[in-house]
Amino acid sequence: MTGIQAGQGWLYLATIIDFATRMVIGWQLADHMRTSLVIDALDMARTHGRIADDALVHSDHGTQYTSQEFTAYCAAADITQSMGRTGVCWDNAVAETFFASLKNEMYHQHVYTTRPRARMAVAEYIEVFYNRQRPHSSLGYRTPVRAWTDHEDLAATASTQAA
Repeated sequence: MTGIQAGQGWLYLATIIDFATRMVIGWQLADHMRTSLVIDALDMARTHGRIADDALVHSDHGTQYTSQEFTAYCAAADITQSMGRTGVCWDNAVAETFFASLKNEMYHQHVYTTRPRARMAVAEYIEVFYNRQRPHSSLGYRTPVRAWTDHEDLAATASTQAA
């Protein structure tokens, strides 16, 4: 989770990122940091079919992720929770790298006078630029969507060959 300041006040962004493809598969913005924010981001990923049954969701030890509400949501959705060790920043390197990219490539380049403008900029950054246009060195300079599509194509081919 990260904060984004707009002229009207803060917005908080929670993301769900697929580790293998670096694609942001779920995200949510709100003017609060309550547990419902991270549940809404996870629910977006589930609603869009981006989380398989018995998925593993990794997070830090923030109160939103250790709450009974989040634990109950994960259990009901057949999602296994994983948490990094306290004080070990490498455990969440993928998320921290995404937030650094968002702030360097989008947030620090503009002034957002209203929350709706900041919200639109975040949506455009994630859905248009980051997932679909921005190549990643960790993906062989493919975009997250290309890496996701390549993975789905490989899985379909393997399934067809096994049958």
